[in-house]
Amino acid sequence: MFLLLGDHAGNLVPERLDNLGLAAQELSRHIALDIGVSRLGQRLSAILDAPFVEQRYSRLVIDCNRQVGHGGSIAQVCDGTAIPGNIGLSLRSAQERIDAIFLPYHAAIAGLLAERNAAGRATILVSLHSFTPRLGEIDRPWEIGVLHSEGNTRFAQAVLASLQSIEGLTIGDNEPYRMDETDFTVPSHAFAAKIPYVELEIRQNEIFDERGWERIARILAQAMEEAKASPDV
Repeated sequence: MFLLLGDHAGNLVPERLDNLGLAAQELSRHIALDIGVSRLGQRLSAILDAPFVEQRYSRLVIDCNRQVGHGGSIAQVCDGTAIPGNIGLSLRSAQERIDAIFLPYHAAIAGLLAERNAAGRATILVSLHSFTPRLGEIDRPWEIGVLHSEGNTRFAQAVLASLQSIEGLTIGDNEPYRMDETDFTVPSHAFAAKIPYVELEIRQNEIFDERGWERIARILAQAMEEAKASPDV
């Protein structure tokens, strides 16, 4: 029933782009990928027996959760770091990234949804992201954030309620980010089709090793199964 997505699960950069002019350590930072999401998604996929569509190219090459043409689609600056390989980019070069990365990723999602719909299989879309524990001068207290906006939000609300019932966890309701007009993946695939969805943000220090991936995957799987079984959903 679940279809798991990772818009920013990897930090690969095509060799011809020469690491976008960045030092290697910059490509291991949160500006380049959602740290921990690849292994978390794989673990959650195994627990739930659900497909995981994992986008492995760096968000700095092209952000698959931004509308093409949006200022953050091919960012020139990210969290104060200039991205030399994205500055002065030609329209042709930008289109090459769209054709090679953005379009195939979203086509894969659309294809899976179409296949499941044709087979009469219900789908709940779950988008996985992670966030840095501190941004600028602001500490972020939430271990997990539940993002939702419009469309069929009943599942997201049920996941939120389930997670909030767990003692010892601080759960954000549209924190540390809100789902808004900057998001592309969930709105484009779930809203019009009225597919139940949730976007989950996990604090990166919770999913940096095997123990963390397993722990958070179990917590999320339980919350998602409880939400799926909710009468409201």
